Amino acid sequence: MGKRRGHPAFSEGDQEDRRAGGRGRRNGHRGGERAPRKTVAERLEAGEISRDDAVEKAREVVLRILTAAQKSRRELEQSLARKGYPEDVVVQVLDRFGEVGLVDDATYAETIVRTRHAERGLARRGIAAELRRRGIDEDTAVEALDQLDPDDERAAGARLAGKLVTRTRGLDRQVRVRRAVGSLARKGYAPGLAFELVKDALAAEGEETDDLGYAED
Repeated sequence: MGKRRGHPAFSEGDQEDRRAGGRGRRNGHRGGERAPRKTVAERLEAGEISRDDAVEKAREVVLRILTAAQKSRRELEQSLARKGYPEDVVVQVLDRFGEVGLVDDATYAETIVRTRHAERGLARRGIAAELRRRGIDEDTAVEALDQLDPDDERAAGARLAGKLVTRTRGLDRQVRVRRAVGSLARKGYAPGLAFELVKDALAAEGEETDDLGYAED
């Protein structure tokens, strides 16, 4: 009788174990779950990297972030904390970036005020809310917002109101008013001022507005 060709005999269970082992090796681990990646703080504490290494890594992270977009110090602190950098390393790195002018909350706040007002038509209240979300302290925010002239803010609101009512031309007048006032309010305009600006925009179109009265929903 000739010899049987093929693989040596294995039980069905042995074959399944071999297949499972192969899948595990292909997935990069041999049995059990892959251990979670250590944070920088944990690697530092374990002596796997030096403090200078941690500082350099944090510096590179901040440079990458700032290359993409300007950020406040608070935003950078949060980004580094999420990546597991210890607080003392974060403070050292951001202090240095502040010394060379690459992290400057006052300049950042002024930029936000100018761009949000000029490009998006946001009112003072709307911009103030964004500054808070971005971690700008109150004193810095107030100083940056002082560059907004009330007349300029009203003019920007009037231009925006004109665009908003134009988009709803042909709809019921109350619908037009409600939508435009709501849009202005979301941009930080006080409801009373928003209504006044929308009323003026409708009047400029020739709409009858004498019977319109403002009432908060």
